Amino acid sequence: MRTAAAIRLVTAARTDADLFGADQPARRYRELVAALHPDRLPTDPAVRAEATEAFIHVTTRWQARQVTVLGDYRLGPPAHSGDLADLYDVGDDRLLKLPRRPTDNDLVAREAHALRTIAERGDPRYLPYVPRLVDDFRHRDVATGAERRINVLATAPGLHDLDEVRRAYPDGLDARDVAWMWRRLLVVLGLAHRAGVVHGAVLPRHVLIEPDAHGVVLIDWCFSAPVGSTIPALVPGQEDWYPPEVLKKLSSGPGTDIAMASRCMTSLMNRQAPRELLNFAHGCRQRSLDARPDDAWRLLRELDQVLDRLYGPRTFRPFTLTP
Repeated sequence: MRTAAAIRLVTAARTDADLFGADQPARRYRELVAALHPDRLPTDPAVRAEATEAFIHVTTRWQARQVTVLGDYRLGPPAHSGDLADLYDVGDDRLLKLPRRPTDNDLVAREAHALRTIAERGDPRYLPYVPRLVDDFRHRDVATGAERRINVLATAPGLHDLDEVRRAYPDGLDARDVAWMWRRLLVVLGLAHRAGVVHGAVLPRHVLIEPDAHGVVLIDWCFSAPVGSTIPALVPGQEDWYPPEVLKKLSSGPGTDIAMASRCMTSLMNRQAPRELLNFAHGCRQRSLDARPDDAWRLLRELDQVLDRLYGPRTFRPFTLTP
C-alpha cells in the first residue's frame, strides 16, 4: 500500500471496520503501519506531517482494539497461554481464562465445577494448593455470535512450573529437593480425591512451585472428572504421560493422578536418586489402575517412611531456581 492511499483510507474511515476491515484486521494494520511509518515517508514536509498524524491515529486505534471488556473485566494482551485457553491479568491478583475455541467450553466448565466442588467439600487447610475460583460466566461475541465459558482465578506471586525447574537443573535435582514437592503434590491430590475429583492431567506444566516457601499449586482443572468416570480429553502433545486407562477411555480414579504425579517427580531427579525412592515411584505407576495406590494421603505417610529411612528426620532444605 502506498503512503498516499494509506492517508486517504485513514482520513475517510469512520469506524474500526472501515479502518482495518473485517476479514484480516491484523494484516490491514501491518500494511498501514508499513505505509505510514516515519522512517519510510517521502521528504515533502506536508506529506510527512499528514502521514505522521495518520500513523498515530492508526496505532492508537489498534491499541484500543486490544483492550476487550468481558463482563466486568478489561483485558489487555494475554499474560499466559495455556493448553486450550489464554489467561489475562485483570488486576487484584486475578487471571481471566478465555478458551481460544468455543468447542472447549465444556472443559472450562469442568474446571469451574471441580474447583467449586473442592472448595465446598475439601479440608480448608489445604485449599491454597488449588486455584481459587473467583468468578465464572458466559460471554457472547457480538460480531461472531460465538459464546465462551470464562473462569476468573485468584493467583499467587512467585510460582514456577516444573518444566521451568527442569530447565534450571538440566542434570536433575537432588532427591531431597524433589521430596518436598512430591509430599505437597500428594496433599493436593488427596484433597481433590476426597472431594470426589480426579485432576486428569498431572503434568509438569500444571504443577507450580513457590521455591522459597516450598509451596505447590496444582493448576488447570479443565481435564478433571468425577472419580470413576473417564477423562474427557488429553493435553495435545503429552499423550506419552498418560496411564493406559486414560488412553483407552476407561474409568479413572485416584491412581490415575498418582501415576502421573509419580512420573513428574522421577523426571526431576538426577542419576543419584536412591533406588528405594525409585522403586516406590514404580509401585505408583503399575499398568493396571487396580494395582496402584488409591489413597494419596495414606501414600504420603508411606513416602514419609521411605524418606525417614533414607535421610532421617525432616529438616527444611532451601531451594532456588538459580543453581
